[in-house]
Amino acid sequence: MEIIKIGFLGLGTVGSGACKILAGNAESIAKKVGARVEVAKILVRDPKKRRGIEVDRSLLTEKPWEVIGNSDIDIIVEVMGGTQPAKDYVIEAIKRGKSIVTANKDMMAIHGKELFSAADEYGTDLLFEGSVGGGIPIIRPLKHCLAANRLQEVIGIINGTTNYMLSKMTAEGSDFAEVLREAQQRGYAEADPSADVEGFDAARKLSILASIAFNTRVTLNDVFVEGISGITSEDIAYARELKYIIKLLGIAKDTGDGVEARVHPCFIPQTHPLASVNDVFNAIFVKGDAVGDVMFFGRGAGDMPTGSAVAADIMEAARNRVRKITGISCTCYEEKKIKDIGDIESKYYLRLKVKDRPGVLASIAFALGEKNVSIASVLQKHTDGDMAEIVLVTHMVRERYIQGALEIIEQLTAVGEICSMIRVEGD
Repeated sequence: MEIIKIGFLGLGTVGSGACKILAGNAESIAKKVGARVEVAKILVRDPKKRRGIEVDRSLLTEKPWEVIGNSDIDIIVEVMGGTQPAKDYVIEAIKRGKSIVTANKDMMAIHGKELFSAADEYGTDLLFEGSVGGGIPIIRPLKHCLAANRLQEVIGIINGTTNYMLSKMTAEGSDFAEVLREAQQRGYAEADPSADVEGFDAARKLSILASIAFNTRVTLNDVFVEGISGITSEDIAYARELKYIIKLLGIAKDTGDGVEARVHPCFIPQTHPLASVNDVFNAIFVKGDAVGDVMFFGRGAGDMPTGSAVAADIMEAARNRVRKITGISCTCYEEKKIKDIGDIESKYYLRLKVKDRPGVLASIAFALGEKNVSIASVLQKHTDGDMAEIVLVTHMVRERYIQGALEIIEQLTAVGEICSMIRVEGD
């Protein structure tokens, strides 16, 4: 059998998982590919470090050139993470005609256009299934299986850490700080959790998904981002009473007059398919004009789930090498307008602390009406001395109108604090 040689850049969690799968399923993989896939060299920082996988020490190197510049290597697997030096290594490998497999969401979200241009110029594959959703197949379905559709929406839970935290807060009534400490103790959250809890990790993934789904370049800077650090146990309790669940969602929509791309906490109905996705699991909900609604569900991170996606991309790249072809490249052939967050339309949950006296609700309703915001429901449950807590849910309204109304409400002498504003999706 022909041998396709692989070079790894990195042997951390994802790289180790991919290597385990390639070794454990070698015979099956060879039959499916039509060639044997063989790891020839692995770039690591410290060849002496103990790892979660047994590797022949002769394969390890600290010198990037021994991988990138090795003429025997056909496929480079970039699993080192970060944008640099990963991007420069990948560009150099592409120029040498090597196929690329990566799970690097940061690199693809920020430098995807440059990488695809280079891959097209030099006629190589650039595959990145592992960059979004861990082991969930989503990149290939969007590019292949759903390619005949005009996709209208991609909405998903695409960060396992925040989903775990919100699930715990919902189930146990815990507050944000307590659940974050537990997530860090269990290894779900980093010592600096901002990439997860402030929504930046999900934003990178959404920019990749939206670009593929809507055939237009959506950059990281195009994505509106708001995290979950402001979500309280009170908001969780009100959501339950109103028959909603709070989730951090990545939302991309092709509305006809532009593309929405946003990551933020949402109230979604308890009956919505995404409402029952808990713990560290991810799920991505796609709507197409022909297929209707489909949902992809599974583990969004980890050595074996993400390693599964990387190994599958290695197989596709190897199969293409055997056949001397390349797969589908960049599909961003349109230039659609990206909508400003002020132009989106949604329902809104508002929680305010106000003075407990007659006429206060009327003044708030008047301020909302001044900006064309109508109220769907009102709750007043808690009082503390002369202060009361009011919860409002609006009808559909443009974001800039609700923001304008909140500016007026904030100036009212009877309003002590605007505690929360959370968008409502999926009704």
